[in-house]
Amino acid sequence: MTNEFDSSCPAGCLLIGDEVIEQASGGVYTHINPATGKAQAEIPLAGVAETEKAVATAKTAFEIWRGMPGRERAALLNRLADLIKQNASEFQRLAVMEGGTPFSMAAGGAGLAEEWTRYYAGWADKLDGQVVSSYPSDEFIYTLPEPYGVVGIIVTWNGPLISLGMKVIPALAAGNTVVVKPAEQTPFVAAMFGKLALEAGIPAGVINILPGAVESAQALIGHPDVQKISFTGGPVTARKILHQCAELLKPSVMELGGKSANIVFEDADLDSAAQHAATMSVGLLSGQGCELPTRLLVQESVYDEMVERVVAIAKALPIGDPRDVNTFIGPVINEEACERILGMVERAKESGAGRLVLGGERLGGELADGFFLSPTIFADVDPHSEIAQQEVFGPVLVIQKFSTEEEVIDIANSTQYGLGGYIQTNDLKQAHRVAAALRTGFVHINGSRNIPAHAPFGGLGLSGFGKEGGRPGLDEFVRLKTVSLAQ
Repeated sequence: MTNEFDSSCPAGCLLIGDEVIEQASGGVYTHINPATGKAQAEIPLAGVAETEKAVATAKTAFEIWRGMPGRERAALLNRLADLIKQNASEFQRLAVMEGGTPFSMAAGGAGLAEEWTRYYAGWADKLDGQVVSSYPSDEFIYTLPEPYGVVGIIVTWNGPLISLGMKVIPALAAGNTVVVKPAEQTPFVAAMFGKLALEAGIPAGVINILPGAVESAQALIGHPDVQKISFTGGPVTARKILHQCAELLKPSVMELGGKSANIVFEDADLDSAAQHAATMSVGLLSGQGCELPTRLLVQESVYDEMVERVVAIAKALPIGDPRDVNTFIGPVINEEACERILGMVERAKESGAGRLVLGGERLGGELADGFFLSPTIFADVDPHSEIAQQEVFGPVLVIQKFSTEEEVIDIANSTQYGLGGYIQTNDLKQAHRVAAALRTGFVHINGSRNIPAHAPFGGLGLSGFGKEGGRPGLDEFVRLKTVSLAQ
């Protein structure tokens, strides 16, 4: 059943201070609906001029925002959380329209963004230093946590509202102001987020929203008044950003991709493990998530049964129009993604990297004009093959067999990524043993939920560095000053 759906696009996706900009110097981006393949909006893109104006506006607002008592910043952030909750249905509509997120899942974005906003609102009045003097001492020494100033935030197109909650809110709680570059593929959610911040009473210029051309991003990263960069995206773009940051000795946070292993031991609850393996890999966001468990490692005694179960579940997941309340799998983001994903699938088939047991093609019929791919599963996959080593970022799962705990740890740690890991077992000693051995930033045992606001999240290797979530996520946006007084 397709719900009554307003397909209108909001006008003006650039926000500098309290000014909505509908024409900009970076040109125009034609926004394509991923479900239909048809153009649905012309998006103005920021150029260098708008970027410089936004940074100057954020710098001016910084003096107001950092001088505001923490309890007042907390009250304004909680008011923003209220507005995110009140406008959840509109965020849901925009997520369906701009990114092809199924209606049934799109509501989750607002819920998570509200959670992160309330969590960090609670930290806004609790930033404290410490006395570090020893006794006895002829000096009194203490530390002061201070905000950086203007922070440049660059977010990718999958889950844009979640990314804003994970990055913008802790930066604001710490007293910084931000210039946000959302992906041009998903500008509408970010624009609404910025407008709600103004409605909440957050001073103009504290949050600036600038979907922009490449020159705009380079200008943002290289601007001397931008004190730090926080980026979510892929390693290729991250290297370019880091090169520019290195020239300026500018700090950054990098939340990048993943190739997370999902380990199923023979004593696991196979019903739960199979459901989790299928829905969290080829189902959720059509596989377009950095921490999704896209490698399934199954102990040999239950391997054949798990392959059969996972394929059956994946085959039954409803795929189609993201406006339909019954749809679970929507399109991937664009034509380029379709071609890239199918290219990896074809290379895996041609090289004999694994046995294709489900999917592997683009969908036709009523879905032919959109960017729809069938859920795709390879079994008996060579752990050293491209499809087992490289992030696909699409609805593709690879399944591998293991016999011993030592072997599965080696396989799980064999990629250059290190963002997430998953363990399914009823042996808690084994679970903690394996969790300690996995080379990754976050480990989920028996279906624990992803990205809770109070827990540090972040990876290593090709998955980046730095933390989002918990107190460490706040600490990314403060720097310590040490004060020493001679007695």
